[in-house]
Amino acid sequence: MCHLFQCGRFELGLERPFIMGIVNVTPDSFSDGMQHFTTEKAIAHGLQLIQEGADILDIGGESTRPGAEPVSIEEEINRILPVIRGLKNCGVPLSIDTFKPEVMQAALAEGADLINDIYALRQEGAIEVLKQYPKAGICMMHMYGEPKTMQLNPPDYNGNITLAVYQFLQERIAIMEEQGIASNRIMIDPGFGFGKTVEQNYELLANMHQLQALNKPILVGVSRKSMIGAVTGQPTENRVAGSIAAGLAGLDRGAIVLRVHDVWQTKSAIDVWNKIKQEL
Repeated sequence: MCHLFQCGRFELGLERPFIMGIVNVTPDSFSDGMQHFTTEKAIAHGLQLIQEGADILDIGGESTRPGAEPVSIEEEINRILPVIRGLKNCGVPLSIDTFKPEVMQAALAEGADLINDIYALRQEGAIEVLKQYPKAGICMMHMYGEPKTMQLNPPDYNGNITLAVYQFLQERIAIMEEQGIASNRIMIDPGFGFGKTVEQNYELLANMHQLQALNKPILVGVSRKSMIGAVTGQPTENRVAGSIAAGLAGLDRGAIVLRVHDVWQTKSAIDVWNKIKQEL
């Protein structure tokens, strides 16, 4: 794996884990909807997350939780652009959680550094947008179906979820590189909770080390998700400890970025985890 990830204005060395703090500018996010919905609140939240230890901010203007209703292109752009402007000089890369090429274009033109795409640039025109910004990073995720229906009836993936995710991401990486997207711009996300049963999520997490053969930085997003609630029996707001446990399991299996709601708690856990590793 290359040792530097090209992330817009930033080059990220991959010798240590990174924390991606979530900034939802949505009224219906499963975890913190309405809490940071206004521009001012979203900017303040982003700055707070940096203080707590976030290395990257992931700004989203449309919820991708299971069953989520779509948002218009115009509405999504109107939600995120003022937040990008407010956080542009915050000192860390700005990631935009979107799958719409028009939103990608507007965000990158405004100075965003990374596109975090649940559709892995499969929407018409998405690759063309990324080709216009040769330094922008891209995180491609595995997802079955679409957010509104993905959890209604996930497939069995021929009994091997890890292989299915591997093959999908391998194919997407090949397409990106054929299209001239530099290898050091590409990050991958196994897509926990996106068209997968609880058992499949945990099987995938347990075997995630297999994805390291793709030679790309791996992002893990398990924060507060239903896969945590299914095991702990806890509601969304009480899933921090379970989320951290799953996140550390991800790091232990090759992840380099954890996408989380709870930054300082995650950073504390990573600091202790790193200290133990140093002593081995």
